[in-house]
Amino acid sequence: MQRAALFRAGDAQMAAGDLGELLVPYMPTIRVPKSGDRVYKTECAFSYDSPDSEGGLYVCMNTFLGFGREHMERHYRKTGQCVYLHLKRHVRQKVPGASGGALPKRRNAKLFLDLEISSDLNSDDFEYEDEAKLVLFPDHYEISLPNIEELPALVTIACDALLSAKSPYRKQEPDSWEEELQASKHAKTLVQLDNGVRIPPSGWKCCRCDLRENLWLNLTDGSVLCGKWFFDGSGGNGHATEHYRETGYPLAVKLGTITPDGADVYSFDEEEPVLDPHIAKHLAHFGIDMLQMQVTENGLRDNDIKPRVSEWEVIQEAGVKLKPMYGPGYTGMKNLGNSCYLNAVMQAIFSIPEFQRAYVGNLPRIFDYSPLDPTQDFNTQMAKLGHGLLSGQYSKPPMKSELIEQVMKEEHKLQHNGISPRMFKAFISKGHPEFSSNRQQDAQEFFLHLINLVERNPVGSENPSDVFRFLVEERTQCCQSRKVRYTERVDYIMQLPVAMEAATNKDELIAYELKRREAEAARRPLPELVRAKIPFSACLQAFSEPSNVEDFWSSALQAKSAGVKTSRFASFPEYLVVQIKKFTFGLDWIPKKLDVSIDMPDFLDISHLRARGLQPGEEELPDIAPPIVIPDDPKDHMANHFVESLDIDESSVMQLAEMGFPLEACRKAVYYTGNLGAEVAFNWIIAHMEEPDFAEPLVIPAFGEVASSGAAALGAVGLDNQPPEEMVAIIISMGFQRNLAIQALKATNNNLERALEWIFSHPDPEEESDPALDTMDMENNANANILSETGSEGPRIKDGPGRYELFGFISHMGTSTMSGHYVCHLRKEGRWVIYNDLRVCASERPPKDLGYIYFYHRIPS
Repeated sequence: MQRAALFRAGDAQMAAGDLGELLVPYMPTIRVPKSGDRVYKTECAFSYDSPDSEGGLYVCMNTFLGFGREHMERHYRKTGQCVYLHLKRHVRQKVPGASGGALPKRRNAKLFLDLEISSDLNSDDFEYEDEAKLVLFPDHYEISLPNIEELPALVTIACDALLSAKSPYRKQEPDSWEEELQASKHAKTLVQLDNGVRIPPSGWKCCRCDLRENLWLNLTDGSVLCGKWFFDGSGGNGHATEHYRETGYPLAVKLGTITPDGADVYSFDEEEPVLDPHIAKHLAHFGIDMLQMQVTENGLRDNDIKPRVSEWEVIQEAGVKLKPMYGPGYTGMKNLGNSCYLNAVMQAIFSIPEFQRAYVGNLPRIFDYSPLDPTQDFNTQMAKLGHGLLSGQYSKPPMKSELIEQVMKEEHKLQHNGISPRMFKAFISKGHPEFSSNRQQDAQEFFLHLINLVERNPVGSENPSDVFRFLVEERTQCCQSRKVRYTERVDYIMQLPVAMEAATNKDELIAYELKRREAEAARRPLPELVRAKIPFSACLQAFSEPSNVEDFWSSALQAKSAGVKTSRFASFPEYLVVQIKKFTFGLDWIPKKLDVSIDMPDFLDISHLRARGLQPGEEELPDIAPPIVIPDDPKDHMANHFVESLDIDESSVMQLAEMGFPLEACRKAVYYTGNLGAEVAFNWIIAHMEEPDFAEPLVIPAFGEVASSGAAALGAVGLDNQPPEEMVAIIISMGFQRNLAIQALKATNNNLERALEWIFSHPDPEEESDPALDTMDMENNANANILSETGSEGPRIKDGPGRYELFGFISHMGTSTMSGHYVCHLRKEGRWVIYNDLRVCASERPPKDLGYIYFYHRIPS
């Protein structure tokens, strides 16, 4: 549409009265942002356009949502809102002075937009100017700002309030987002001593004690010192703080957090974590190359002298010149501060065609039917992220030198390489105590959290998460009676134990351990690392072997007995996700990681793990639940009985904790599911991960609450004859319909284990429709008007052959899930590609033996 009028300084302008008249019809729709209003002035709700983009950003003066040029019309059609604030940042090259240097800026333009300065541009050579103007739809009238004398007071106040509003991602309440880090006042003027200190890439130790964890590098003199002791068991003796008090050297960086995209920096003077915009230069002073993670001294690199064995170097393919990749499917993601776990998982997810079709293929429909606030809709944000990664719009190769020279004469146009998933992370982590923080998280735990959200927000007739779902057959045998019970459960990940006892280089490991201890005792440099080499076949064998069932109650004996359990695949998924259980707990209960090399196969055949069901000659255990003894005197005996019945199966707790879940959440999961095993407790965790008190300590009810609480835990019928909502949620999280879950629990007197058996033994249950429940479910779906019923009762599975081919893996660097860095390798167009946050390059040496989570695709028969 051609613009009807354009108001700019120096042009013939409307009289003040005329502008007032022009805005009168729109005044009721113009709002002044209040405390608590989220103002999105840096990012489009449907794309990754920003004021830096060529078309700028349009912010609605009523909803305060931001929209790129191509999505602005959609919001106008949907809401009828006509007044928008158009924001644009211009980047221009400075005019060189007579001496050849750049002249200082002559404009008095103010940088009023809360945007980051592009790291690709040298601020000494470029100048920035922010522009704001009101735009009236549908005629595209533009009114330049500031225009205080001619605009009504309400409009001026609303514009000023919007421009000065803080980021919507800043912390608003105690359980919300953490404060965004601010640049340290010492970063620009930091003095670094020229004392010749060089920091090795590994083997660090506090220079005042023997601690080797939670170490901080002082950026002034290069001292490596331990931090404070923390409640979670990590920390040190406080020597880093003590050093600051003695010297006044203000900044330190945590060793082990340095990645190509930044590091954790703390300011002792400002007493808070900070950003250091010059961190790369400050680290280079001590020989640390952020990009390569290796020491450079006298022009020689460590890998020129000896083989590199550090997992940080091997996994990131440091020291190898990697060719950057651009275009659709090769878009990087910015690290928002320990958000690499999210970046790695989402790159893998959107390499799968089913997810591409569900979200990017349905993008127009999802966007058109999105709620009035699309920033709070899961499917909209998934479609936005998928389009950002797959469109190629934000992954363009650098311009040729002659074009750059031509463009620079007029105005610099920013190249949009990579996206910042800030809006996506803010939404999917909302209310979650771990993912809503800026702390490092477990990629496997986030993967399950994402699948849970996908399950709860269907996008069409087929749910893309179905490609991961499979059925596991559990065969439990009473060792005394030899009778068996077969049950099935839903799972999304095959967890492989690390068979350390099967290492093929045991002699080398023993020799290395002796040398390491000698070096530590003599305070010499540590020997070259020797990593345990584990055959994949040994891990697969350990997975298939029977395991003991703790506290097993035999229905054949009507008493506790020894029991063993064996797991097999009742169905094989379309995409098999394999997790190597590298994380475990040390004697001090601090999570540790097993540094091992496993020869993961490119082609995997697990057909021999197919479940066979009840075999000839096997006798089933009677379908009898353990007896519940209710004492005569509830005041004297109920408390004791309740406490006894609340014995928590610590083996199940540890099994869940090893997956990366918070310890207290694992205890609650085992407790609330009546010690029915880690599998059932795992599904409880998936159903409750978003609750604010998810990781809070378990609170046992008071004796007065014992009867009701205990009954709920043990599956008694409620007063309204409805099953406990927690049990319903557990079954729904396994992929079953809500009506079927309620029907199964009612039929089995709310016994969770028997309810699952009932579901599998009733493939075609009678329909039982509850209009109130149907209405509730529809209201809970943001895109309810574009959903269609799946029509199937029971778990949705895509069974097929058990032969697979590797197409991706996620690797972790660091000592535990609470620290370190994640990267993702994916096989695309016949070659491997490494996704390391914003850096996307062709992989030369994909470290397939060091991965943490592997993605396999089924080979068609």
